[in-house]
Amino acid sequence: MKLTEKRLDGTTIYEGRIITVINDKVELENGTVSAREVVRHPGGVCVAALSDDRCIYLVRQFRYPYQEVVVELPAGKLDKGNENPLEAGKRELLEETGIVADHYYDLGKLYPSPGYCDEIISMYVATGLHFRQQQLDEGEFLEVEKMPLAQAVDLVLKGEIKDSKSQAAILKLSILLERGIIE
Repeated sequence: MKLTEKRLDGTTIYEGRIITVINDKVELENGTVSAREVVRHPGGVCVAALSDDRCIYLVRQFRYPYQEVVVELPAGKLDKGNENPLEAGKRELLEETGIVADHYYDLGKLYPSPGYCDEIISMYVATGLHFRQQQLDEGEFLEVEKMPLAQAVDLVLKGEIKDSKSQAAILKLSILLERGIIE
């Protein structure tokens, strides 16, 4: 098996400020033709800011698609045009929490919805924290909460932190600290 699909043709269905939706015609490896609806997204980033006392900073904000307040790590989308994910993470951490950090560690990438979306979320942990003035975007409203990492892990396990990027980064950070890979 080749496990590939060849794009034959495509149409842009919608182009918005954040996403583009396309409908592609593809040839499967057995020669069958099929359709693929794809949401194109510039990508995102999240940062687990880890304090010296093993706490992280979470944000609570209303997320319109779910019609509820969601608890998540500071995060945001990359600017269109291949913005560097680490620089975007630094920007979002400062904007949402007022935090800047001395050190950043790469926690890897997350594909949140690979069945229909090409978004890639880069995850980082920040240490050596310093506090500045929060710089929220216009129309952005959120609350910042400092929480022990162990408590955040418990909230993930209880299903109270539902955001996938936050779940993955919190659990990865916890394991890496336990193994002594990050100090």
